[in-house]
Amino acid sequence: MERRRAASGSPFEAAIGFSQAVRVGDRVVVSGTAPIWPDGHCPDDVTEQARRCFEIIGAALAEVGASLADVVRTRMFLRSAADADAVGAVHGELFAAVRPAATMVVVAGLLDPRWKVEIEAEAVTGG
Repeated sequence: MERRRAASGSPFEAAIGFSQAVRVGDRVVVSGTAPIWPDGHCPDDVTEQARRCFEIIGAALAEVGASLADVVRTRMFLRSAADADAVGAVHGELFAAVRPAATMVVVAGLLDPRWKVEIEAEAVTGG
């Protein structure tokens, strides 16, 4: 079965050996997505960070022929439980009609101390 890959442009992709997203058949798996802008900055606001993560996820899905409407699972990793409502609100705006299975977990830390959230997604296209 053909394997299609999406790249985010992250310098870590080649160094670590991963893709932003991989599609095999009708299944698309999106890697943990950090809230990084093209110039490398990351604002402190967790709502902006969550929106950026989903923006990157949406672009990766589109690159392999899928969309946020095809998402069946999300995983949101938060550094603080205090950010759950803000991240959940962004998730709710984007997925109110889709209603994927979702997990939100508080973790001890993320790779970059500026990140308050990192998000993964899985999608299935077609019937």
